[in-house]
Amino acid sequence: MKNKIFVFDTTLRDGEQVPGCQLNTVEKIEVAKQLEVLGVDVIEAGFPISSPGDFKSVVAISKAVNSPVICALTRAVKGDIDAAVGALEFAKKKRIHTGIGASDIHIEQKFRSTREKILQQGVDAVKYAKQFIDDVEFYAEDAGRADNAFLAKMIEAVIDAGATLVNIPDTTGYCLPSEFGAKIAYLKKYVKNIEKAVISVHCHNDLGMATANTIAAVQNGARQVQVTINGVGERAGNTSLEEVAMILKTRKDLNATTNIDTKKIYPVSRLVSRLMRMPVQPNKAIVGRNAFAHSSGIHQNGVLKNRFTYEIMDPQDVGIATSSIILTARSGRSALQHHLERLGYTITKEELDVVYQKFLQLADKKKDINDEDLRLLMGDKNNDKGMQLQNLEVTAGTAKKSKATISVTWRGEKKTAETVGNGPVDAVFRAINKIAKKDVMLEEYLVQAITGGSDDMGKVHIQIKYGDVIYYGFAADTDIITASAKAYIDGMNKIV
Repeated sequence: MKNKIFVFDTTLRDGEQVPGCQLNTVEKIEVAKQLEVLGVDVIEAGFPISSPGDFKSVVAISKAVNSPVICALTRAVKGDIDAAVGALEFAKKKRIHTGIGASDIHIEQKFRSTREKILQQGVDAVKYAKQFIDDVEFYAEDAGRADNAFLAKMIEAVIDAGATLVNIPDTTGYCLPSEFGAKIAYLKKYVKNIEKAVISVHCHNDLGMATANTIAAVQNGARQVQVTINGVGERAGNTSLEEVAMILKTRKDLNATTNIDTKKIYPVSRLVSRLMRMPVQPNKAIVGRNAFAHSSGIHQNGVLKNRFTYEIMDPQDVGIATSSIILTARSGRSALQHHLERLGYTITKEELDVVYQKFLQLADKKKDINDEDLRLLMGDKNNDKGMQLQNLEVTAGTAKKSKATISVTWRGEKKTAETVGNGPVDAVFRAINKIAKKDVMLEEYLVQAITGGSDDMGKVHIQIKYGDVIYYGFAADTDIITASAKAYIDGMNKIV
C-alpha cells in the first residue's frame, strides 16, 4: 500500500510574500478555489495578525472552500493565536500553525533568549492553541540548522503538549538532501512519541535544493509536504507543488501518492502566474514553456518516433495538450518534415534534402522560424495563408482608453479593425481577435530587452489559449507595441 502524502499549499501565505506579487482578497479566493479543485489537503490562507487585509482574506477563504483544511499562521504568541482563532471562525476544517525558532542562531540572535525559554514558549503556544482548535501544527523554524538533539527534545515536548503535526523547516535552504533526510530519520528514531504526530517539511530553495530536500524527507518518513504553485516564495522560493506531485507520480519506486489531480497543474500554474504578475521561467520543471519543448534534431527525431525516448512524463498528465517541436538551426530533417506536413505540404526525401539546406541558412540568420518562413521556403511567394501586419496606429494616454487601428493581409485580402482596450497592447490584441473572429485568451505576455538603451530592440513572447490548446508567438521590433502585434499574429496564425 502506498504512503499517503498530505499536500499543504502555502502559496497564499509564504508564496504571497514575494515583493510585488501581493494578491487582494478576491484574487486569493480565486486561487483558493482552484487549489481545492487541484486536490490540496491544506491551504495556508494567511497570517491573520500581520494585517487587517490578511485577517479578512483568511475569513473569506474559510467561507469560500469546503474540502481542504484552512490553516492560519501564528508566532508562539497569545495575541497571534487569538487572531488566528477569530479568522478561522467560519472554516469547515481548521488548523493553527504556530511555532518558534529552533536553531541556536535564531535563539541567540533573533530572540536573545535561551534554549530552555524558547522550548517552553513553544510548548505554551501549543497548549494555548489547543484550547480553541484541536488541529495544531508546530513549526520549529530553521530546523535545518538546528542541533538535532535539541530539535528532538523540542519536538517531543510539543507533541506531549498536543501538537498533531510537527513541521521541520529548512527555512534558509541550507541543507543538503542527505543531511535533511538524515535529520528526519533522526527524529523518527529518537523522538519517543513521534508516532502521535505527522512529520511535515517546509523547504526553501536558496541553494536550489528545496524539492530534493522535500523528497529526501519523504523517503525518511515525512508525510506532509509544504509547497507552493510555481515554487513562489521568500527569496529564491519554496518547494514547488508541481515538482513534488509529478516526482511522486513518475517515480513509482518511492511508494508514495497524493490527492493532486495532476491534469489541473498547468491551469493553476498559469492562474497564479497571471494574478501575481510573475512569469514562469521558460526552463521551469513541469510548467515552464520549454518543459515539453524539443529543439535539438537528435531529440526531435526520437520524440517523433516515440515520445518516451526523451519524455518521462506525458504533457497531458499536467494539463498541457501536447509537446512542442521547435524549429531552430539545431533542428533536423524529421522536425522540418513534421512541420511541413502539418502545414499541408507533401514532400519527397530528395525535396526535403534541398529544403533543409535552405532552412539551415535561414535558421542561422533568424532565431525564430515560423509558419510563414516555412511557406516561403516551399516557394509560396504570396504567402496568403497567414495573417501579416501591414499598418498599426495606436493612441494611448491617461485621459481615456487606448485605441488601436490595425490593418493586415490575410487570405489574399486586406482587413482592418479598430478597437479600444485597457492599454495599447490590449487594444491591439482585441483588434487582431476581431479580424480573426476568434475568442482567444492571453495566457502570458513577456517583454525582453535584447540589447540595451532607450532605442533597444525588444522581443515579445506570448502564449494564447484557444479551446484547450496553448499556442506560442514570438516577435522582435524597436517598437514594443509593433513587436506585441507581430507576436500575437504569430500565435494567431498557428490557430487559423
